[in-house]
Amino acid sequence: LITVFGIFMGSVCLNLIDKLLMKLGKFSSTIPKNAADIKGALLFVAAIAVHNLPEGMAAGVGFGTGDLSSALLIAIGIALQNVPEGMVIITPMLLAGIKPHTTFIIAALTGLVEVVGTFIGYYAISLTGAILPFTLAFAGGTMLYIISGEIIPDIYNKGDKNPLTYSLLAGFSFMLILNSLL
Repeated sequence: LITVFGIFMGSVCLNLIDKLLMKLGKFSSTIPKNAADIKGALLFVAAIAVHNLPEGMAAGVGFGTGDLSSALLIAIGIALQNVPEGMVIITPMLLAGIKPHTTFIIAALTGLVEVVGTFIGYYAISLTGAILPFTLAFAGGTMLYIISGEIIPDIYNKGDKNPLTYSLLAGFSFMLILNSLL
């Protein structure tokens, strides 16, 4: 139940951020031609940032338990998926017309969110042991929201779906394998 609750809370959180971005766009006096692309890119960045906080918390909780081998496995699993995750957020920002140096700064800030989460998780373990499944589920819920609501529909509207479908399946299978190894 904690996991299911975490998944839905992550999705709801990102939905609220999506609505906030839409409202902020309405109040902007200078909306560029590619506003939809920028909004989509920033929503994806927000998803990664929101996703990184509980991921960091999960790593911090792992270290806070004192079980170093489990903590390292959690940290390694998170680090492995952070490499492609970091690269993936750069492309939409560049394609939306955001300057490269701004893109780099935004991407770096999403990574720093995870560091903050690590410290929060490390100290939060003294409060409750139930935080680890919730934080991981919350992180997963944010990504499920953005993948199902934004990325998959956008991918299928832009051409040949077979390579993209098999890439999604390969990535999902890779994560299942990591999950079974951890």
